[in-house]
Amino acid sequence: MATSFVTRYDLRVPDATPAQRQEVYARAVEQAAYVDRNGQDAIMVSEHHASEDGYLPSPMLLASAFAAVTSRVPITISALLVNLYEPARLAEDIAVLDHLSAGRVSYTLGLGYRPVEYELHGRSWSTRGKDIEERILRMLDLWASGAVTPAPYSQPHPFLLYGGGSPAAAKRAARLGLGFQPQHGDRALKTTYDETCRALGREPGMVLRAPFGGPANVFCAEDPDEFWERYGHHLLADATSYQEWHGEAGSYVLDPSRTVEEMRAAGVYLVTTADELVDRCRDGLRLVTSHPACGGLPAEPSWASLRLISETVLPAVRPAPAA
Repeated sequence: MATSFVTRYDLRVPDATPAQRQEVYARAVEQAAYVDRNGQDAIMVSEHHASEDGYLPSPMLLASAFAAVTSRVPITISALLVNLYEPARLAEDIAVLDHLSAGRVSYTLGLGYRPVEYELHGRSWSTRGKDIEERILRMLDLWASGAVTPAPYSQPHPFLLYGGGSPAAAKRAARLGLGFQPQHGDRALKTTYDETCRALGREPGMVLRAPFGGPANVFCAEDPDEFWERYGHHLLADATSYQEWHGEAGSYVLDPSRTVEEMRAAGVYLVTTADELVDRCRDGLRLVTSHPACGGLPAEPSWASLRLISETVLPAVRPAPAA
């Protein structure tokens, strides 16, 4: 199996001025066009709210900007926090973005795990499970009935997965007739999803499982030691923010490190040379996820890392096209 190359953005920049934050947003759009030209397999954007570091709260706006400057690369919003939206308007926005992107935007729908986000949007935390099922079913009905105009470009609607890390999430994905994206690699979740689908009389959909182990965020540098020394605090800011949020919600991206030195040993955030990354891919690393704006990384090494991955590593491990 070939290695997949994905670039993700959450655009969190601790203590940024408006000018610094705007530069990161503009750079992300420029980099989206770059990875589209250079053969990466997907761009992923995420959503959170009420974050002091400015974590992206409007993923569909950013995905629209990415769609406008790309023509090939799939774009995924993971996860879209459905309960924070009005379902008819969300169905309309998804349909419009589906046309803008010619069907290249897919969605992992999720509950979220931070009560403060529900408070900000005036939503009920205690009824969130029931509410998300009702909202998703409402969107599906609006598309199926033709009540939303224009109808989506993709028929019957854009590609949808349901995300989560619990048996309840696996069962909900099955009830909704959606594929399932667990946020960690526990095989029992796939089993629960498959069994629930079959008990409901339908064949299971796609299960996009998180990797077991391996790096969640990958950076390339000519000198990894220098990268860690100069920029490791950006990666640590990203890791510690997730630690504060997740609590009992497990995720393969979670790194419990408290120092840069601990991060280097943990391996969730990998900084390596291009040659070493090529060797890892040839030895079985199946997912390389770039995070070029991680924790507010400056323009360099952000661009340097992305170029090494896209122009050196990817061509070295990607199978040559058939003659």
